[in-house]
Amino acid sequence: MRVLATVGLPGSGKGEAATVASELDVPVVTMGDVIRAECRDRGLDPAMDHGTVAKALRKENGPAAVAERSLPVIEAELDDSDVVLVDGVRSDIEVDAFEDAFGADFALISIEAPFDVREDRLAERGRDKSADEGGESLEERDERELGFGMDEAMARADVTIENTDTLGTFRSRVRTLLTEGVEGYRTQYE
Repeated sequence: MRVLATVGLPGSGKGEAATVASELDVPVVTMGDVIRAECRDRGLDPAMDHGTVAKALRKENGPAAVAERSLPVIEAELDDSDVVLVDGVRSDIEVDAFEDAFGADFALISIEAPFDVREDRLAERGRDKSADEGGESLEERDERELGFGMDEAMARADVTIENTDTLGTFRSRVRTLLTEGVEGYRTQYE
């Protein structure tokens, strides 16, 4: 059993890592889905209110609220799979929750890219509303994410992937992590 989780600022490549996992039939538990579902439960638009609801959930239920709501989903996926990818850790407190739940079977992957690269990716993706369209700017999103303690989580990563090379290179590194684990990755890339 392995639980791998990704952490990284918006546009760094977490979604692409999840796509690679899906292609390998590795279940993906997206922590943002917890927030999007809560937005809908509150009658709010996930595209507009994601950040507000994320803050509210943590304020109302504690800083590990999103991780704790994700745990039953992860455990259910582990009934049928040896590996699960958790998309979107936001804080060191969430890392603590996963380490407490899965011990040595948990590993954290930090996916990193420079601001300008992430900004271009988000513009190409076209999924997010820009500040001009009533959404958050990338600077605001980064500030919010870092405010949750993302920088502390990134510093605790077992592996860091600098996602500045080709898409093929990034996807290959993610495949190695998913199929061979952290030790297999280190043998090949570090």
